[in-house]
Amino acid sequence: MNILLLGYGKMGQLIGQLAESRGHSIAGKINIDNLEELNTLDPSTIDVAIEFSQPEAAVENIKWAIERGIPIVSGTTGWLDQKPEIEQLTLFKNGAFFYASNYSIGVNIFFKVNEFLAKLMNETTGYKSSVEEIHHTAKKDAPSGTAITLAEGIIKNTEGLHTWNLSEGANEIEQSLPITSKRIDPAPGTHIIRYSSEIDHIEITHTAHSRQGFALGAILVSEWIQGKKGVLSMDDFLSF
Repeated sequence: MNILLLGYGKMGQLIGQLAESRGHSIAGKINIDNLEELNTLDPSTIDVAIEFSQPEAAVENIKWAIERGIPIVSGTTGWLDQKPEIEQLTLFKNGAFFYASNYSIGVNIFFKVNEFLAKLMNETTGYKSSVEEIHHTAKKDAPSGTAITLAEGIIKNTEGLHTWNLSEGANEIEQSLPITSKRIDPAPGTHIIRYSSEIDHIEITHTAHSRQGFALGAILVSEWIQGKKGVLSMDDFLSF
């Protein structure tokens, strides 16, 4: 494949290295400093765009690809209030748009374990649920997209929970799931689901050791998306 990288920070660089090691070529490496290079690219030569940029740039990057008929795989978080607009544009243009808050295969299995545990805990009483996430200090958005996905999985399967709130560890909001966000270097990503009661607590944890799992997952999805149309997700890719 000929891959366009929209965003060329640490993730974009790692994706580029892994993609080339798998026999793919890089059509362009676009970041905030060379946006003008987009105008020099021939969209017909690009098989897929992989977008790991910044929340403020993600929407325009994704629109650029969809409007030119380029399948796009996005992993940028912090912009999802505009996702319905992107989904509508994808369907209107008969394009292919794939979004995941996390491309690690292990994390996506963790999502399913989280939902299963939430269903079990919904059948008992006396436990309060919470989410904690830890990332490196360069991560701008909080809570992480992965933490939000985990929270949504808990809320969907728990009676009496309707939303989540970013917690400092002390405040409690009725019918709201607290998420605690910590920024500590060099952590690539840890997510903890906790159910606490007066007599015990239950935890499940996913800890990433590096960014490689995220990068490889994005490349595998980019290989898979060829020839597909529509708004797609990890459930489609993994056939959950």
